[in-house]
Amino acid sequence: MTRTLRITYSLSFLGLLVGMGVWSLGGLQGFQRTAPMTLLDGKLAKAAETHYDAQFPIKRLGTNLWAAMDFKLFNEGRPGVVLGRDQWLYSDEEFKPAAGAEQRMQDNLALIRGVRDTLQQQGSQLVLAIVPAKARVYDEYLGKQRPASLHDDLYNRFHARARQAGVFAPDLMAPLEQAKARGQVFLRTDTHWTPMGAETAAQALAEAVGRQHLLVGEQQAFVTEAGPTAPYKGDLTHFLPLDPLFSNLLPAPDTLQQRTTRPAQAEAQGDDALFADTRIPVALVGTSYSANPHWNFLGALQQALRSDVANYAEEGHGPLVPMLKYLQSDALRNAPPQVVVWEFPERYLPMKTDLSRFDPQWIAQLKNTRKSEANLAMSSTRTHP
Repeated sequence: MTRTLRITYSLSFLGLLVGMGVWSLGGLQGFQRTAPMTLLDGKLAKAAETHYDAQFPIKRLGTNLWAAMDFKLFNEGRPGVVLGRDQWLYSDEEFKPAAGAEQRMQDNLALIRGVRDTLQQQGSQLVLAIVPAKARVYDEYLGKQRPASLHDDLYNRFHARARQAGVFAPDLMAPLEQAKARGQVFLRTDTHWTPMGAETAAQALAEAVGRQHLLVGEQQAFVTEAGPTAPYKGDLTHFLPLDPLFSNLLPAPDTLQQRTTRPAQAEAQGDDALFADTRIPVALVGTSYSANPHWNFLGALQQALRSDVANYAEEGHGPLVPMLKYLQSDALRNAPPQVVVWEFPERYLPMKTDLSRFDPQWIAQLKNTRKSEANLAMSSTRTHP
């Protein structure tokens, strides 16, 4: 190699490094320092490093390229999503086989029964709202990958076991299937139901509660107003990291019409309000199906039940943790409602939940409530699903 060629090669390589270095400085764009961040304790450097790593252009390029290859060549996304037909996406939690699932289902059912008994001791009636899996409601859009055999009759087994344990669990599958003829009840690119799906479930629950005469007292009227329709990028698209280079490959966004619900009449003011019963007749506990205002499940329940509803649902913790927290809350202890609606997606029944924040002895006590009855229910449903 001649001296001129070596110099040219070195300068080209140096220029490439400088160019990539300048380009990578874009990873610091948008970083904002907060008051607790200082150089002395290292928090500022750590925060800047984390932000830079997340925004590093070359890393983003590699991520986009790899995701595009998986998507186009193998019709796959990152772990967490299953690709269906016609741009339908599903959570892989509705497809996975699970080791030890039978024991976890037995443990979780025992907890459900214990929750029911604890609420009854407070004078509250449990209404278990089992949300059928999206892959069950919209199985016509499934691709080559199918749910594991564990999930085949999970919804029916869940209901059968709940009935055997004496838990009141109205069916939501049939109403959601019937509502599909009128519109979409689950979002195509998201794990959750649409506002219409949430409204369908709320109406089915309200009809079941009415047949059982679980709510007494004066009814309250609510009004639901629909806002404008806007594109909505579902949570399952996060497992397809194609932005920004291959965003054209992403499934088209859903359309979502935000709904809001309010009392038909303003609440009483003045002296009468001082002596009014402030106890809310219904409590709602559950997951992001209930906690996220996008779906307006809380408002749909209020309107369908013609009753105020207090919402204790939480996002990101599954159905068990919010309910166990509610059982230990002052809200239940001081003002128990007549009815507690527990929204419980079926896919969580065979899943393990981290309950380490709770006293193990208390959890064991909940599970051991009427233990012999639970074992009888399990053996019965194995024989007759």
